[in-house]
Amino acid sequence: MSVFKKRGFWAVVIIILVPLGYYAVNMGQAFYRMASFYDVEHLTENYRNTKEFFNTTTVHASGTPSAFDYDLKPITDSYIYDGEERSIKDLMVETGTTGLLVAKDGTILFEEYYQGQKADDRHIQFSVTKSFISALFGIAMHDGLIDDLDDPVTKYLPEFKGTGYDGVTLRHVLTMSTGIRFTEDYGDLTSDVNRMSMTIGTGGSLDEFATSLPRDREPGTYNDYVSVNTHVLGMILKRVTGQTITQLLEEKIWQPLGMEQDAYFLIDGHGMEVAMGGLQASLRDMARMGRLYLNEGRWGDEQIVPVEWVKASVTPEAPHLMPGADNPGSETPFGYGYQWWIPTNPHGDFFAAGIYHQFIYVDPTTGIVIAKTSANKGFNDPANKAQKDMIVTAFQAISADLAARETAAGMQSE
Repeated sequence: MSVFKKRGFWAVVIIILVPLGYYAVNMGQAFYRMASFYDVEHLTENYRNTKEFFNTTTVHASGTPSAFDYDLKPITDSYIYDGEERSIKDLMVETGTTGLLVAKDGTILFEEYYQGQKADDRHIQFSVTKSFISALFGIAMHDGLIDDLDDPVTKYLPEFKGTGYDGVTLRHVLTMSTGIRFTEDYGDLTSDVNRMSMTIGTGGSLDEFATSLPRDREPGTYNDYVSVNTHVLGMILKRVTGQTITQLLEEKIWQPLGMEQDAYFLIDGHGMEVAMGGLQASLRDMARMGRLYLNEGRWGDEQIVPVEWVKASVTPEAPHLMPGADNPGSETPFGYGYQWWIPTNPHGDFFAAGIYHQFIYVDPTTGIVIAKTSANKGFNDPANKAQKDMIVTAFQAISADLAARETAAGMQSE
């Protein structure tokens, strides 16, 4: 082989191997970062320091934060589940609670932090983020930027023609009824949700990831929780408003509500927010969001989220979205609205929820809002599958007990 041919051969080898090496290193770093983030022994500190693991944008706090009144009091320690009286305090410990706040209207009745958490910590919200995205979607509809929930996704995102989302409507996406095939097993590193996480970690595009997913059910027939659906909502919001999700959240919700702390939004390698679960916020600001929905989207004298949207968001509108363990059209015993959950035994209450047990619970019948952040080290244990339902049942017990005490106090004062 001549010198020139040898040089050409090694040039080709270098051209091939250098990108492969870069890709391998990048994948290795991303895998290590994701494995470190979900490391069970360090969940507590990782989940309140998510900003240190990933690239983020900042949702700026209000210069004049809205104030809470305080009337601190103990909450009940008892709730009934499966016919057995249980301890709320034990449940909070078992589920790795880092912050718990109970408020009635604008008054905080209970606020405690655990495991080193502080009031100004911005805890990863995971899928509680979805309920914020829903609010922005309702605002965009009210502003005339989105025509109809029965419009196809492809009307706003033509790049989805020929993909699993072709033939899916906005309503299907909002109600987790797209029929998209997506495995959401956080304990399986090869699952779709963890492949998606690796896309973020390697600087990839979630927009492109969303176009790669197939569909295996008829849209609008089955309630199957697919996190990437909310990313599609985020893409539509960005397209129709010409703003980033960060800008929208700051302008439409964070500033008008007088949020106390800056929030952070995890972004992918192309600067797109992780709309399905990337928000990091403080416990009190979570409670403010709950209060907004308690008041049907109204904050003071201003209607922030359309009242019709709030009501529709927390009202299941089809059989497959109704709560019930025996619902053949749903993979969950909980009901579902527009990115908000309905308890298994509802009485007009509803909640936002994220993995590892983040919650915003709202009970309009009592005026109670409960916010909880958590780093549940046993979240992926199948034996703990019922914990979500147990937590919501405990919230219902707290709400009912506070209402009963208030009624009794009122009767004594007469």
